[in-house]
Amino acid sequence: MKHPTQAWLYLILFLLQTSMIYAKESFTATGSNQAVRETIPPDFYQSARSYSTQPESDPPRYVRTLSKTGIGAFSSLDWLDAGLDYRVRYEHRHNDIRRSRITTDDPVLLRTRAYLGIKEILDPLRFAVEFEDARRYNGKFPKDNRDWNEFELIQTYGELYFRDALGRDDPGNYRPVRIRAGRMAWETLDRRLLASNQWRNTTNNFEGFRITFGRESNDWELDAWGVQPVIRLTDKFDRRDKGQWFYGVIGHFRQWSKIITLQPYYMGLMQDGDGGTRIKREIHSPAIRAYGVVPDTEVDFDLGAIYQFGRDGGQKKSAHAYLLEFGYTFRQIAWKPRISVFYGYASGDRNPNDNTNNRFERFFGFARPWSADDNIIMENIQAPKIKAEFQPHPDLQIDGGYNGFWLASKTDRFNNLLNSSQYNRDRSGSSGGFLGHSADIRARYKLTPHISTTLGYSHWFNGGFVKNRQLAELGDTTAGTDFFYIEVAVSAFK
Repeated sequence: MKHPTQAWLYLILFLLQTSMIYAKESFTATGSNQAVRETIPPDFYQSARSYSTQPESDPPRYVRTLSKTGIGAFSSLDWLDAGLDYRVRYEHRHNDIRRSRITTDDPVLLRTRAYLGIKEILDPLRFAVEFEDARRYNGKFPKDNRDWNEFELIQTYGELYFRDALGRDDPGNYRPVRIRAGRMAWETLDRRLLASNQWRNTTNNFEGFRITFGRESNDWELDAWGVQPVIRLTDKFDRRDKGQWFYGVIGHFRQWSKIITLQPYYMGLMQDGDGGTRIKREIHSPAIRAYGVVPDTEVDFDLGAIYQFGRDGGQKKSAHAYLLEFGYTFRQIAWKPRISVFYGYASGDRNPNDNTNNRFERFFGFARPWSADDNIIMENIQAPKIKAEFQPHPDLQIDGGYNGFWLASKTDRFNNLLNSSQYNRDRSGSSGGFLGHSADIRARYKLTPHISTTLGYSHWFNGGFVKNRQLAELGDTTAGTDFFYIEVAVSAFK
């Protein structure tokens, strides 16, 4: 698949030339390319308070610089990042509406990850490798790439990192340029369109390049990429999808971050057709997100608007989504409870017989913030919810909520229903638009510095659309579903 990437390549070459000159001058001035130890100035970054929208760190949170692990033998290894993480989760799913038959399933999901990264000592050259082994046992259904991915390298990339390439911001934080190429996994924004997907047993990842100007602590940052998705194969080594490119650029503006952080962005998906089941697609998606805290209050907000246009097969693409969340934190209470209300809308195809596809494209997003049972993805959905979060102990966090779900368009599909079969859509609209409502609760407890546990439960009450479509395919239906899980995660380092 050929696309115009020459401009990106010229930009990389220009940055390399400019940054190498800078690195040489810096080396001459200091007599060493080792990072200068200095007092860390205050930064601009403020995390969103919205529920379950915080991206995974880079490197992942289970990774530590070895000199900071407290292990004496590693005290001088400030140039080596490492991590080892093991997770086991037992799930009980009763009458799971995602499946093509009504039954009870009790799978056990296992995931092992290991990470090794080299930084600073060879600057500007850096490397990272991350391994993952994901499996599911005791399940009633065949292997799938949501739960199964044996012995895979989910990250293997090289990076050119120029620490002071763009000078420093007003507080004195250095503003680097980072050029990364290879196999990568990362999350950004609120994780709804691009995420590695930490809940799922397997990981979204890509092959290509990524350029970042600045970093989180700066008043502004620009992140751009051109990548091909990695196809997860259950019985073979994963490979990139040579017929698909995913592009994006995000601006992070944090000058007023104590009040508001602005994130205008663009994402685009280009896909070749194969003359058969794979259609040609060209989807452009400009958007903006704004989050922050109302001054002199504990009222927080997270707002987003996304528009999509282009071509989807032989149809014109015209879709949109918007996201609204407002919360209030009771700081005067020791448990710091936060109450929030959320409304999310992602359009569906309004008319199956016209030449326009209105179904929102979620790209490579994280579905779980939409529903605790993993039933909902970001397409053809309108979802109001209320959430409560509190922390009764430093090592214990509890959250729960109540949610309602409707189709944005009665004539489009409910993607995850009935294993995505043809019965997940009623083109006539006569099955209704109410999917159901659910209540969920989750408790996360840090048992030791190395062991974390999570206990969760969700009950889904089937709405008219789900019941009607189950009757159409299975000849039977249920009042609802139960989902219970217990998870234990063990990390090698604190």
